Amino acid sequence: MTTTSKNNVTDITSDAHFHLLTATGSTTVANFFASWAPQCADMNEVFAELSNKYPTLRFVRIEAEEFPDTSEHFEIAAVPTFLILKDGQVAERLEGANAPLLTATVEKHAKLATAYKPTEAASAAATVPPSTFADLTKEQLEVRLKALISSNKVMVFLKGTPAEPRCGFSRQVVDLLTEQRTTYGSFNILADETVRAALKEYSNWPTYPQIFVDGELIGGLDILKEMIASGDFQKIAPPEDDLPTRLKELINKAPVVLFMKGNPDQPRCGFSRQIVQLLKDQCIAFDTFDILEDDEVRQGLKEFSNWPTYPQLYAKGELLGGLDIVKEMIESGDFKEALQ
Repeated sequence: MTTTSKNNVTDITSDAHFHLLTATGSTTVANFFASWAPQCADMNEVFAELSNKYPTLRFVRIEAEEFPDTSEHFEIAAVPTFLILKDGQVAERLEGANAPLLTATVEKHAKLATAYKPTEAASAAATVPPSTFADLTKEQLEVRLKALISSNKVMVFLKGTPAEPRCGFSRQVVDLLTEQRTTYGSFNILADETVRAALKEYSNWPTYPQIFVDGELIGGLDILKEMIASGDFQKIAPPEDDLPTRLKELINKAPVVLFMKGNPDQPRCGFSRQIVQLLKDQCIAFDTFDILEDDEVRQGLKEFSNWPTYPQLYAKGELLGGLDIVKEMIESGDFKEALQ
């Protein structure tokens, strides 16, 4: 997880990071986007330009599907969606790639922010959330470290990323966890010197990488090797089933299977809600899988199916498509035939 600033835009790295930046203080313009959507790419450029033009506002960018809890909390049903947030509350919402409207809205709130000048006492009492770990107090940093360490059952603090390790020890840890079919989260300590230094003190472990399981430090590379050799690591972090095999089992668990956000009784996005209603209207019996409950399936199925979005509907183990495809098939009369 890393934070990358583009112009005056902060890229969100976790749900806690988003809350930290938007809970209090400056008016925030939040851009919920998807990397696969071409309309978002264009609006990201507009967003970056606005961040430079209106520095009195805070601009944050969050990939909607990577942070489903935050997206669900703010009822994000389409990308891009732009929120104007004040003290964590939505002051205004814009959906879609409408650059002129976004520009006018940001300009309006920038003027409001400039017009508001708090008293000296109020300014001194105001709590402005820090934008980086370096801005945190010691107590805040400890809370943040605990949240990072506990964000996944297995959490690795390494140099670089699993895809691009930046030292031999980190590369070996990644290879070992891959061999063990271990699902884990990671944090690139080269991206934040404050975390890099503070975690050494917090864990009382002087080197990297560091591996945590269930919020507890097990050690570095040598300890991991020893635990794998003895079988102790597999006991505390059992290997996951082979993902392709698991996905094949899931898409064939019923004649019709819907991979959605939420469940039929409580859909957690507008697209999932619509496709559930369509299936009910067509009197189709179907099983479901909530992709928000399993990030490995959520990411892996996109690649497996070569379909970048959710919901996804399968019949007899074959992908039919998403909401738009199902709508078209129902309108053409091909839908029920495809399920037979």
